[in-house]
Amino acid sequence: MQKAKDKYQPDVSRFLALCGRNYAHIVRWLPESCATGEQWQVEGSFGCLEVSILENTPYTQVVSIARPMGQDGVVPVPCVTVRVYHDAKLAEVLSSQQISRLQAVYDYPNLHMHHRNEKYQVNAFLEELLKIDCRARLVCQS
Repeated sequence: MQKAKDKYQPDVSRFLALCGRNYAHIVRWLPESCATGEQWQVEGSFGCLEVSILENTPYTQVVSIARPMGQDGVVPVPCVTVRVYHDAKLAEVLSSQQISRLQAVYDYPNLHMHHRNEKYQVNAFLEELLKIDCRARLVCQS
């Protein structure tokens, strides 16, 4: 007799811890007062991030974070859209590459071959993207 597949249960506390770490990385170089449309670069020993403010409200911001690779289009530029929750001190990926409106859990297998925990995976990707250096600094703001 075949056992029924175990239903995937997301680990909410692990996900919130990840979002908290991402927030801590982002606020090190996110200016206290910035307006929608502002753009700047953050530079570290391991690379550079291009950041722009897409939305600004009293308690949240939506930012676009891209990491140009300098290989003339051979590799697509990693880019994520992140909502930064200042009141909760969390940062969560809203969209990544061609995936938008991430679901908390996906059935597997699925048409787009997303992982069951795709939302966690893209937030873990953001954490890796943000690790350009423990002393990253703002290099130019426009």
